[in-house]
Amino acid sequence: MTSQQHRSKSGFETRAIHAGYEPDPMTGAVIPPIYATSTYKQDGVGGMRGGYEYSRSANPTRTALEGVIAALEEGERGFAFASGLAAEDTLIRALCRPGDHVVIPDDAYGGTYRLFDKVEQVWGLEHSPAPVSDVDAMRAAIRPGKTKLVWVETPTNPMLNIGDIEALASVAHDAGALLVVDNTFASPYLQQPLTLGADIVVHSTTKYCGGHSDVVGGALVVRDLEVAEKVAFHQNSMGAVAGPFDAFLTHRGLKTLGVRMDRHCDNAEKVVEFLTSHDQVAQVIYPGLEEHPGHAVAAKQMKRFGGIISFRVTGGEQHALDVCGRAEVFTLGESLGGVESLIEHPGRMTHASVAGTDLEVPADLIRLSVGIESIDDLLGDLDRSLGSAD
Repeated sequence: MTSQQHRSKSGFETRAIHAGYEPDPMTGAVIPPIYATSTYKQDGVGGMRGGYEYSRSANPTRTALEGVIAALEEGERGFAFASGLAAEDTLIRALCRPGDHVVIPDDAYGGTYRLFDKVEQVWGLEHSPAPVSDVDAMRAAIRPGKTKLVWVETPTNPMLNIGDIEALASVAHDAGALLVVDNTFASPYLQQPLTLGADIVVHSTTKYCGGHSDVVGGALVVRDLEVAEKVAFHQNSMGAVAGPFDAFLTHRGLKTLGVRMDRHCDNAEKVVEFLTSHDQVAQVIYPGLEEHPGHAVAAKQMKRFGGIISFRVTGGEQHALDVCGRAEVFTLGESLGGVESLIEHPGRMTHASVAGTDLEVPADLIRLSVGIESIDDLLGDLDRSLGSAD
């Protein structure tokens, strides 16, 4: 058994640190170097060393990242991109054609909705929104013979609805479609959709995978080699690949994903407990709460419930805006999944692109990305920020 085969059977943290790369045989470097090169010397025409000819097609730093993300998601092959949306667009064009149809979440991330509604629809790809938490509704949204992908987020962004991955995989496969799961919110540490029947996993690696708010990236992991070949062709043909320095930063972030996610979850659970007892909070949305409608499904398919919390305040939209503006330890900003805590108003920020549509989010909604700071500082900041609705 090779060391790589042994590591494929190892625990998550061991794979996060060791999978995808062997120490450099010449120098012994234990970390993949940043191969800042566009091209590679060939040993005669077509005599490529290790299969490398041009860094759009492949780069050793990117190869290491693609290996570890595939190992963490327990897939056959991983692909790294310049952003999560670049990964999504490449996947769609690899597997769909004009006239095809896709089912998407009715509370999808705003950027994903914009991609389908404003870019792919012009290309000729039709889409139908449906609630990921309702298996029957997702089944009803499928158009037999036309639907090629059933696309879900779980938990969704920002309403934190939960889709039953195993059940949705069965629904998709019965219709001859593939199930795509955006696993960004859960991260590979908390959930591995491919082991539950999904066909493709999507990540914005900008978020928890990178984990430090210093790099933008995306990834796909697939479990079928025929699908992998189609994605690989389009990745090279479309060219929206991760650069070597971006790949290096994301790979570095993945090494600590397990320990970071445990702290994110620890802090989030304490923030939820605080918010549920606060008189200026009208509703707390978190899959870890027993009253959350998706709690049982989340408990079945997730290791823990994650670091993202959404909540609604008692004083309406202006109150929500005031809370966001008063926060100090929670930084007012878009994105999520970094070591620092972030606060945002989805209706005015990340989900502004769905305003006026069926996907519009409540105006009094606030989304928190709970970081790994000292919990007392986070709770004190929220207490000051919530203040009074008057």
